[in-house]
Amino acid sequence: MDENLRHILNDSVGTISKLQLLSAFFEDEMVYKIYVKTQVIHQLFETNRDLDINKLSLFHVQFTDTVITLLRKIKKTNEQNVNLLYEEIRVNREMIDRLGSSVYTEAGFNQEKATQSGKVSLSLRRLYDVLAADSSDYPLSKNINAFSAHYAQDFYADISPDLFGALIQYNPAEVYINAHAVIHRRLMGQLHKVNFNCTFQMGLKAGSQVLEVYKFEDPSPGSGAAKHFLYLANGNVFLFVDPVKLQGLDTDSGASKKVRLTRELTDKNTRLESNIAAAKTFIPVPVKDLLAEYYRKISDINFLEQSDFEVQANILKSMLNTDII
Repeated sequence: MDENLRHILNDSVGTISKLQLLSAFFEDEMVYKIYVKTQVIHQLFETNRDLDINKLSLFHVQFTDTVITLLRKIKKTNEQNVNLLYEEIRVNREMIDRLGSSVYTEAGFNQEKATQSGKVSLSLRRLYDVLAADSSDYPLSKNINAFSAHYAQDFYADISPDLFGALIQYNPAEVYINAHAVIHRRLMGQLHKVNFNCTFQMGLKAGSQVLEVYKFEDPSPGSGAAKHFLYLANGNVFLFVDPVKLQGLDTDSGASKKVRLTRELTDKNTRLESNIAAAKTFIPVPVKDLLAEYYRKISDINFLEQSDFEVQANILKSMLNTDII
């Protein structure tokens, strides 16, 4: 075999192998058709020694190398995009781990609500005794505000400063006031009738200010309804509240912000991971159209005739300079 012939055929096999790898990587029908058609052209020259073998070399330079360069460019761009997806997944996982290691969890919040209710009930009972005896003793339970300090950031619903201000307004003539606390007179009387038993309902916050909402059974005969009051930690203020004023608030204390954020990040990572496979082999639609045009061009070339395909090749070289990748 002529040395030049052997060299060109060997180079052609190497070029086609590169195209085959890209075809296997992208798993795209048009890329596969281009690979098969290029292989057919190679075999045409390999089996027909009357053809000018230099045309095979020229074909690869003007056509095959061009499409290989284009596909490699797309592959590199896709790999960069996939790396960004992996990095986003990594950052999300780190955030999920930090949120999961938090001391103050949803389970802890639900468990401590009962303890906090007991502290407030005991504090109100003591406040009643202090007011009745006109004593200067401090009536509130130790660490009564530790609950909000631990859980307000994640579990208390946000409200506007205007609503916060409206909720804590009261008429001084309607409250008992001593050096340690403020409480609605009617609220104290009705809580006394139910032995000061109350249940934590929800937490509210506006900036650094927090409120806690508690409910208790209406002592009125046959009522069967619940009444609500607020506890304002800043000043130890206990006031009736109309639950209608709290309607529409995001008061779902069953899932903290951290829990919700963890779920959102986990769902997002699931979506990102499912997108990675498609992102690796993504070919933009304009490029797909360009590849279809490429396939049509090489399919139209008749190597058995004396044809010049340089004009066709120059059109396809514009693929390398395209902005559609």
